[in-house]
Amino acid sequence: MSVPLPRRAVLRGAVLLGAAAGAGALTQVGAGDARAAAARVDQPTIANCATWAARPPSSPVSVVQSRPNKIIIHHTAFPNTTDYSLAQAYRNSRDIQNLHMDSNGWLDSGQHFTNSRGGYLTEGRHGSLYGLLHGQSMVQGAHCVGQNSQAIGIENDGIYLDVQPPQALWDSLVWFCAFTCQQYGIAPTEIYGHKDFNSTQCPGLLHDRLPELRRTVAARLGA
Repeated sequence: MSVPLPRRAVLRGAVLLGAAAGAGALTQVGAGDARAAAARVDQPTIANCATWAARPPSSPVSVVQSRPNKIIIHHTAFPNTTDYSLAQAYRNSRDIQNLHMDSNGWLDSGQHFTNSRGGYLTEGRHGSLYGLLHGQSMVQGAHCVGQNSQAIGIENDGIYLDVQPPQALWDSLVWFCAFTCQQYGIAPTEIYGHKDFNSTQCPGLLHDRLPELRRTVAARLGA
């Protein structure tokens, strides 16, 4: 069985200091370059589909050979569990996939990624993690009508119509969004909620916090 990808710094796009030797080369690096290097966002641990024992898709997923241009925030509308464990995060991912495949008739989980109430991240639709780590393509999702081929969708476990999410979920969401913006070159201003595009209450009070989320993600990116 596969194991969760380890947290590590992603080097793609890192600032290069040049090949010149000696102290003179360092003086050529501007303050903006130094800030960009310091603001690199480490990769959060994201359990791939094999790790949480996902079913295989019922048919091949479609790969979009371009970068997504936004992130869309969802909540699952499942009851707010008090089990914040990793095991529960994996069970939740399986529950979502079963619902989407067996009840909705979709080929796989509709969302690209899932965030648990304990702050554990999992891959949703097969191939989403590969696309994120390489930063050049995405799989087509089924999370938001009209946006499935251009937006990364993340489900946050729970229902937030009248309560706020746990701090662990919020912190994980910030980290995930910052890393995803970095990998795909998405501006933090391009983080939206499901209700911005479809007639739904999703993602509840998380939608009211989108300005805060955008600001916090921008700060993580050094913007």
